[in-house]
Amino acid sequence: MADLFYLTTPLYYVNARPHLGHAYTTVVADCLARARRQRGDEVFLLTGTDEHGEKIAQAAQAQGLSPKEFADKTSETFRSLWNLLGISYNHFIRTTDPEHVRGVQQFLEALKGVLKPGTYTFWYCVPCETSWTAGDFADPVKKACPTCQRPVEQVTEDDYFLNLEQHRAWLKAHIHAHPEFIQPVTRRNEVLAMLEKELPPLCVTRPKERVTWGIEVPFSPAHVTYVWFDALLNYITALGWPDGENYKKYWQGAGAVHLVGKDIIRHHGLYWPIILHALDLPPPKTVFAHGWWLIKGEKMSKSKGNIVEPAAVVEAYGLDAFRYFLLRDVPLGDDGVFSEESLIKRINADLANDLGNLVFRTLTMIEKHTAGKIPPGKPSAESAAKIAAAEQGIRDHLDHMAPAEALKSLWELITWSNRRVEEKAPWTLAKENRRPELEQFLCELADTVRAIALLAWPFMPTASESVWKQLGFTREMASLRFPGALTDSIPAGQAIQKGSPLFPRIQ
Repeated sequence: MADLFYLTTPLYYVNARPHLGHAYTTVVADCLARARRQRGDEVFLLTGTDEHGEKIAQAAQAQGLSPKEFADKTSETFRSLWNLLGISYNHFIRTTDPEHVRGVQQFLEALKGVLKPGTYTFWYCVPCETSWTAGDFADPVKKACPTCQRPVEQVTEDDYFLNLEQHRAWLKAHIHAHPEFIQPVTRRNEVLAMLEKELPPLCVTRPKERVTWGIEVPFSPAHVTYVWFDALLNYITALGWPDGENYKKYWQGAGAVHLVGKDIIRHHGLYWPIILHALDLPPPKTVFAHGWWLIKGEKMSKSKGNIVEPAAVVEAYGLDAFRYFLLRDVPLGDDGVFSEESLIKRINADLANDLGNLVFRTLTMIEKHTAGKIPPGKPSAESAAKIAAAEQGIRDHLDHMAPAEALKSLWELITWSNRRVEEKAPWTLAKENRRPELEQFLCELADTVRAIALLAWPFMPTASESVWKQLGFTREMASLRFPGALTDSIPAGQAIQKGSPLFPRIQ
């Protein structure tokens, strides 16, 4: 029976164009979703854009646009980039969608009985749209935002608040009882450290006289919804909370896996489960916070001018090389360092020398020695065992949110296959006219390449589909399901269609 898998990216803030960090989260999510679909699971992958708040209004004004016009324009850049990167999302939500607005207002109405009005003084970071108390600052005099280190401003407002403190003991107990809830362990410990001291109340609304661009609070027209509260609710409004079939199926039936950056672990690991618990709704199953991509040791930032444009990298080096680098070069959860030198090294060593060379010489030998058709024979027990081991390794690592380790399992199969070519020396078999051995080996090699294409598809779909077609298959890879697709063998007599090398070396 198929499992259910509900996976989300954060909602990306539309104050600026998407950069490498946004692409990284979304490519990882796409890889995980494709792999689960491939094994036969029912998957719902959600992504989208966060479009309200003070920062959006400011950015729109700077361009002479209304907030909605600005949000429409920038949201489309995210959708276009996801199409370029081959992101197989099931739904792209915008917080300006009427269905989301209705869901947020319905949630606020349900929560109204536990929200408290009052006057609150706090320090606010507009770029992060996050409020802080005096105890949050490393330097109590400087008072820089703990997340982005920008200056904060002191704000005194009349708002509605959610009491976080009364849920603190529950959240601590939940985290200790469910080790999978916050991952990796460094982020789990970070949230537990936050829970060691009394929690200030969470501002759920903002006065409309200060923040005009937001979802109106249904029971207080003078207020709009705090942008983070609005955005977090997308994970259930996208499923049709409270009565939608997808909400019952995926949120209640499967539990959500939220993939986020480590800078927003407070919002997802602390605020979000408490918001849900306030209405006795189940928390997400897992919040996994990955690291940052650094440029010369610094986090990417528009203000520093060190943003990497994903579309430019894809144009220069190819989609699958870009996806492979993001998924392979750093373990999910750690910080990574992006440089063109590292990307080129990966392309030349892994993709050109290992994978590309294996595919090209396999097809070249079939073209030369068996007239471009798959020779008779059957996969060996050894190759079948190697394929099964690679599939199991990939499955286990992806289930533990470790795509870099999963690719290592795939590369063990690729390395073994290249080594087999050297050991069997098919050119010598041909020269010595040992035809049955030659055909058996080429059949075995072609079948292993077939399996590699299938196993690589979640990571590098375009390259995998190219290999698939070069082997002579016509069925769409997105429709193939394990274990049947993997244990099938390549038919004898199938005509190949050899193309150019997948990944030419970069000088």
